[in-house]
Amino acid sequence: MKYFRKILRFAAPYRRYGILNIFFNILYALFSALSFVALIPMLEVLFQQTEPIAQKPVYTGIGQLESYVKESLYYELGAVAGEDKMQALVWVISLVLVLFLLKNFFNYLAMYYITFLRNGVLKDLRNAIYDKIVGLPVSFYSEKRKGDVIARITSDVLEIQHSFLSILELIVREPLTILFTILAMFFISVKLTLFVFIFIPLAGIIISRIGKSLKRHSDRVQREQGAFLSIVEETLGGLRVIKAFNAEKRFSRSFSDSTGRFFRFSNSLLNRQNLASPVGEFLGILVIGILLWFGGKMVLVEGSLNAASFIAYMGLSYNILTPAKAISKASYGVKKGNAAAERVLEVLETESTLPDPSDGKELSGFQSSLRLENVSFRYEDEPVLKDFSLELPKGQTIALVGQSGSGKSTIANLVTRFYDVNEGRITVDGTDIRQVTKASLRHLMGLVTQDSILFNDSVMNNILLGREGASPEEVEEAARIANAHEFIMQLPRGYDTNIGDGGNKLSGGQKQRLSIARAVLKNPPIMILDEATSALDTESERLVQDALEKMMKGRTSLVIAHRLSTIQSADRIVVMQQGQIVEQGTHRELLDRGGVYQRLVEMQQLA
Repeated sequence: MKYFRKILRFAAPYRRYGILNIFFNILYALFSALSFVALIPMLEVLFQQTEPIAQKPVYTGIGQLESYVKESLYYELGAVAGEDKMQALVWVISLVLVLFLLKNFFNYLAMYYITFLRNGVLKDLRNAIYDKIVGLPVSFYSEKRKGDVIARITSDVLEIQHSFLSILELIVREPLTILFTILAMFFISVKLTLFVFIFIPLAGIIISRIGKSLKRHSDRVQREQGAFLSIVEETLGGLRVIKAFNAEKRFSRSFSDSTGRFFRFSNSLLNRQNLASPVGEFLGILVIGILLWFGGKMVLVEGSLNAASFIAYMGLSYNILTPAKAISKASYGVKKGNAAAERVLEVLETESTLPDPSDGKELSGFQSSLRLENVSFRYEDEPVLKDFSLELPKGQTIALVGQSGSGKSTIANLVTRFYDVNEGRITVDGTDIRQVTKASLRHLMGLVTQDSILFNDSVMNNILLGREGASPEEVEEAARIANAHEFIMQLPRGYDTNIGDGGNKLSGGQKQRLSIARAVLKNPPIMILDEATSALDTESERLVQDALEKMMKGRTSLVIAHRLSTIQSADRIVVMQQGQIVEQGTHRELLDRGGVYQRLVEMQQLA
């Protein structure tokens, strides 16, 4: 229940719907009991146990409440129907029908208002998780499987929604129905009702013992669902590789193993859950059977209860069964939902490892330089950068080269603050980037990576990601600078063409030029290019390189290069090995030195 208390805060904006639901649930519970009590006069008219009452009864105290209510009803019936028994029966039946109609009408209104609360909580909870997913640092997703995160925002949230309804019924509607029903039962017979109370707690104890391990079983089911969703996500993302290496059977085997575990866990969970209903119903019928014996004895032997009241009493006692079963079912739902809520709250309550400082500064522009000062960084326990220092003066292009694993891309991740340094600091115009807001830092930077990240949307909207609200003319100008306008105009609907999931309707060079157009539209003072041409063919590389050169003109640029031919015009080339600088200078200076850079150039020329 502790997790549900935390989830309850999402219901606060919809409290008026909750209040209306409670109000109509009270009326439903009240009329549910009254509709059965109203059967007594109808049955007494049928059994001809009523006598006309000529004088209006007088209320004498709580002890005579039952007889006062009955005599008042018979007095009114006599006034309306006189001696005509059939007319009296019609009036009593009409009363019963009206009470049942009101009961169901109030039930509908209660469910009507709870719908807004349920769906509102579902919407806000999903929005909160999505905002958290977007807000958490990149490092979080190197530890969590994407499918598991997807499972939490879909099936886990849906489980909470269903459980949320159950817990509201558990708290308000069903207990009130039982309460009003028991009061009506006391009204009819105190002795018989006290007898019932001996058996109801025993039944409750037996039912509660069944559900003790439901949370643990439910948690295993939810985790396994996250596991096979991860396999699906990885399969769709790497389908070409899977087919190329004939690995379909291996992935099918992994998926089948996961769904097999899900099958076993689900069976165990549902069998426990399904046990509650038959056990609860049998225990309820057992209590009613004992009531029939004890109440029948009061009618037939003792004569302390008339037949009409006893039949209505049995109806009331059966009326307890439905809400009691609902409470039992809801309690199991709450245990399942508790496991789902725990998984959802695990994401919502995850603290970002890269928080904005409480008094974070806003960077308004870039004036002089970007500096890395004695920076060291480790991925887990693996050192990547060691006491690394570098200055990127305004207006210059600095290129980073070196073998894979030398730490080039790590520098791009640290400068954009996707990760934080372990030691040292990174400054923009002398200000540590940990003292400024991430949004204002990234506003100064444009990023073009080796993998062109595009979205299942139109060309226009993908470019507009660079600067929301830009005019169509500005978008077109950015596309022209990126050498993308010509191929865009050849698409079926030009800039309004949908480019598919991940831009799969475009070639690699076309996707990269759209990424460059997006960065151009943003127009940042600092540009970071992370191996932006390494995955392209020669013709695409020529077009993209031309676009990059036009984009970098007059900007401060940090270029991480694999193909050395693309960075010969850089103001300074920094050669890296194992997280340290081994050489730096211009292209000509480094070749004349005859060191590591020259060997890299010769290896590429030979290749």
